[in-house]
Amino acid sequence: MTDTVAGPSLAAGPGIAEDDWAAAVAAVRGLAPDARVQLVCHVNPDGDALGSMLGFGLGLRALGVRELRASFPGPFDVPGPFAGMPGLELLVPEAEAYAEPDLLLVFDVAAESRMGPLAARLAGPGTCVVLDHHATNTGFGDVRLVDPFAAATSVVAVELLDRLGVPLDREIAECLYIALTTDTGSFRFDMTTPRVHELAARLLATGLRPGDISRRVFDTRPFGATKLFADALARAELEPGAVGGLGLVWTYATLDDLARHGQQPYVLDALIDPVRCVAEADVSVVVKQTGPEEWAVSLRSKGAVDVSAVAMALGGGGHRLAAGFTGHGTPDDVMATVRAQLDQRSVT
Repeated sequence: MTDTVAGPSLAAGPGIAEDDWAAAVAAVRGLAPDARVQLVCHVNPDGDALGSMLGFGLGLRALGVRELRASFPGPFDVPGPFAGMPGLELLVPEAEAYAEPDLLLVFDVAAESRMGPLAARLAGPGTCVVLDHHATNTGFGDVRLVDPFAAATSVVAVELLDRLGVPLDREIAECLYIALTTDTGSFRFDMTTPRVHELAARLLATGLRPGDISRRVFDTRPFGATKLFADALARAELEPGAVGGLGLVWTYATLDDLARHGQQPYVLDALIDPVRCVAEADVSVVVKQTGPEEWAVSLRSKGAVDVSAVAMALGGGGHRLAAGFTGHGTPDDVMATVRAQLDQRSVT
């Protein structure tokens, strides 16, 4: 039997005004029975993007919303760690997303560019509600539920579900728990407050098995990915004198690396973890090829450098200690732009 747990949100921060919460609730409550609702998250979705979107979608379905679709831009591939997530039946390729939805809900998207072609829906006649937690959010949408104090977008999603009176059943909770654990690094990052743990306890109270979820999401990797990581880590470079002596470590992975080891691009999302652990560097960078002379760049800091400022200056965004952008040229070209930006940043 699936348990349901209702109650007040325990992890919401002070970043969202009551008028914005009220407007978001009204947008959902005011839907006609045949209204079309489109949910969107960012390109190359991570656990928070997918988990927040699908968990909220299941909540809308519990409210009786039936004309409901969820999508993300780019190839219609769900990363392996999330292949067992509840709510996947809501997903459709971007070409099948509603062209003019009555309500557009956008999850974990800091800038319109991260929506790809789906950003065209922002100009439609329906209301757009944005749920996000990036301090670098550009302020798009009609109703903005953007809380930079929240550890994950799932925190915002839980709060809105609570205000809509949706109890958290086991399927909704699993989506939101995956979202919360991935964006807090299994509760290791600085945004992991006591209230975040209280929210996690509330989600677990629906009957989730955290060990099973952790093994599936964090601790399962194809053997080919392990070999690929070995290649990428072997070419890692440490620059102890960079960033004013705080140190920089970086590496890259190419499309040829993926092909040689028979891997999908999502496996590279975890490559930043062993790189950022290097003791001699505050800043870590992983440069991942996505196309001819195009690279997805992940930036991390142990605390002394605001890498979101670097990412924003280069057309991306994120958080103070974790951010990213799209680079062009060769890996050396990309790193030259990163170093130039790091040289301009004061250490905090």
